[in-house]
Amino acid sequence: MPYRITENCNGCGACKRTCPAGAISGERKTVHAVDDDACIECGACGRVCPRGSVLDRNHDVCVMVKRSEWPRPDVSLKSCTACGICVEACPVGCLVMAETPRKGGVDAWPYLKDEKACIGCGFCGEECPAEAIVMRKPEKEEKTAA
Repeated sequence: MPYRITENCNGCGACKRTCPAGAISGERKTVHAVDDDACIECGACGRVCPRGSVLDRNHDVCVMVKRSEWPRPDVSLKSCTACGICVEACPVGCLVMAETPRKGGVDAWPYLKDEKACIGCGFCGEECPAEAIVMRKPEKEEKTAA
């Protein structure tokens, strides 16, 4: 069951702009809708909605999360088999295989090439047959006084 947008939607368009599948339609200042057939259930729409107008597949209200706090893939190179399934699973193409082999190895390794493009869906980790990817929230950098 794909995500749904409730009547609480004010038509700001944040969900529509963020959806990697183009599954959301609607005009500005009108209630938007999710195309059931196109929705990939990544959850990005719910994480950007400022009004709590998106319901997940369990009909729970999604909570807005700052993009800087969205989880990112953390790849364990010790466990990774370089199969590339994670790269294929990424709906936004931000995870890619390195062009150089691992240290002491002959195969490439996946890495997050475009951190800002990552929508934190976790599809890469779900599809990884070696369980080498864990989604983690980025650590905040502490500012030091100069």
